[in-house]
Amino acid sequence: METVNLDTKVKFLRGFADKTRIQILETLMDQEKTVSQIVEDINGNQSNISQHLACLKGCGIISGRQQGRYCYYSIRNEQIRELLTMFNVVLADVQNDVASCDSHID
Repeated sequence: METVNLDTKVKFLRGFADKTRIQILETLMDQEKTVSQIVEDINGNQSNISQHLACLKGCGIISGRQQGRYCYYSIRNEQIRELLTMFNVVLADVQNDVASCDSHID
């Protein structure tokens, strides 16, 4: 397996490091959706959601497919879907520790 640059890993993980982006990813887990559907699902602001979608797409986490005047967004591939599922599995085990963690280093 090819070694990935550390800075690239950090950039990729930052794609997941936002509440709105996580909400978007969770709503895309089962099916592709338009911006309007995502806005409705997470009760968000279209401009804000569009910015987060651009971030997720730029990081290679989601993809967009144009059909007519709509763009449909989806999880990029099965590996990303598995990674999101694994986040939930791991967090189920460590959620109390994460919730009480006060030392966040940026």
